[in-house]
Amino acid sequence: MGNVYDIMKEKNIVLPEPPPKGGVYAPCRIVGNMAYISGCGCVIDGCEAAGKLGREYSVEQGQVFARNCMLNILAVLQREIGDLNRVKSAVKLLAFVASDDAFYQQPQVANGASGLLGEIFGQEAGIPTRSAIGVNALPGNLPVEIEAIFEIE
Repeated sequence: MGNVYDIMKEKNIVLPEPPPKGGVYAPCRIVGNMAYISGCGCVIDGCEAAGKLGREYSVEQGQVFARNCMLNILAVLQREIGDLNRVKSAVKLLAFVASDDAFYQQPQVANGASGLLGEIFGQEAGIPTRSAIGVNALPGNLPVEIEAIFEIE
């Protein structure tokens, strides 16, 4: 794996400011060599999103939302550990997708997040284990929220 920031620059991937906390929790908790990142929504730079997949939004739009969630997660992780080159591997993602009752493509939506990790950290270190869960509603009527666990050096 090369320098993460060189890879991001080459692929025109820019991290946003870390999202503000939305409650009483730690955005990141380091335990041993594991970084646990609390759920991050898909809002970046004031770009709002509200609604459900299969109703207001398509799978492709959901993939963009999932990618934005991961950008927010990486911004939180960078703030906490100082250097994303310390990431040894992406271990686990849990994607929550606000879904219409007839929407069953939550894994395809989550591909937007895990695909971004593969782009940045490579297939071996960047592709995590994952669950993608359809839910009735998310805080603030967000369409997608994702939490993650990383192994760090």
